[in-house]
Amino acid sequence: RDRAIFETLYSSGLRVGELVGLNWRDIDEELGMVMVRAGKGNKDRLVPLGEPALDALRAWRRAMPVAWEPDGPAITNLRGGRLTTRSVETIVQRRLAAVGLNAGITPHGLRHCFATHMLGNGADLRSIQEMLGHASLATTQRYTHVSVNHLKEVYRRAFPRV
Repeated sequence: RDRAIFETLYSSGLRVGELVGLNWRDIDEELGMVMVRAGKGNKDRLVPLGEPALDALRAWRRAMPVAWEPDGPAITNLRGGRLTTRSVETIVQRRLAAVGLNAGITPHGLRHCFATHMLGNGADLRSIQEMLGHASLATTQRYTHVSVNHLKEVYRRAFPRV
C-alpha cells in the first residue's frame, strides 16, 4: 500500500486529498489513466498514471487484507477504511525517515517533484496545468524557474561561444 501511495503521488501529481478520495472505479488500468473527481475547484479531470504506479496499485489490490470493491476506496487502512490525508502524511514521513531521507518532505512535495520533472523533461506548461488541476496558469508557472536553470545549462554545454 505504501508503495502504491508513493508511486501514485509521484506519477500523477495528485493532491493527497485526491489520492485518498480515489475509488477503484476511478482507475482505468487499460488506458493508464485516473479520473480525479472534484479536486480543488470541483472539476473532474483525467490524469495519466505511470506503469510503476499501476503495478503498485495492482499489487496493493492483491494484498489488501479485506475484499476490495470496485466502488470502494483504492487506498485504505488495514480494516478497509479510507485513509485520511494526515495518515498519508504520516506514512510518507515515516517511510522517508526509515531510509534516511529528509523527514520534512510531504506528500505535496511529491506533487512538486512531478511537476518539476515533467517541465524539466519537455512537457508544456498547459499540459502540466491540466494534470495538476490548476485553474490558473500563473499557479503552474512557479515551476518554470527549474526549466530556466535547465535551459541555461543546456545553452552553456551546447553553445560554442560561452
